[in-house]
Amino acid sequence: MAERNPTQQRRSPTGPNNPTAPAFSTFLQRIQAHSPHSAQLPLFITALILLLLTGLTVTVTSLGFIFFMPLIIISSPVWFPIGAVVLIVFAGFASVCGFGVLSVVGFCWMYRYFKGMHPPGWDRVDYARSRIYDTASHVKDYAMEYGGYLQSKVKDAAPGA
Repeated sequence: MAERNPTQQRRSPTGPNNPTAPAFSTFLQRIQAHSPHSAQLPLFITALILLLLTGLTVTVTSLGFIFFMPLIIISSPVWFPIGAVVLIVFAGFASVCGFGVLSVVGFCWMYRYFKGMHPPGWDRVDYARSRIYDTASHVKDYAMEYGGYLQSKVKDAAPGA
């Protein structure tokens, strides 16, 4: 009668709700629940490859230091001056290139600003320019207003001048 009734479901003897299920099948189910999805697989493979390359690099570097350390120690009086010169030349070259790039970017910005193309930060430059102009006009007005006062004080201090 149980086979004829469609509402009853048969339980699997190895299902997760069966207490008599072997421990191995629950262990596999736990592993499958934590296994990476197909979208995570390329990331997992990439991480493994990078980890392998990192280990290989550290190993080769360590062995290189071990084998070449006597040569490095014997020739160190030559390496230090050469390294200092190379460092100074490289720093000078990098700074010249950096200043060149900076000046080109600055000239491009000024060109766009004066042509009215509104480069980034143009509003702050206009605000600063208007503040400087306003301050200069206030100083000029103040000097015009109090300039006569100071002139009369100088004449009082030195009447013959």
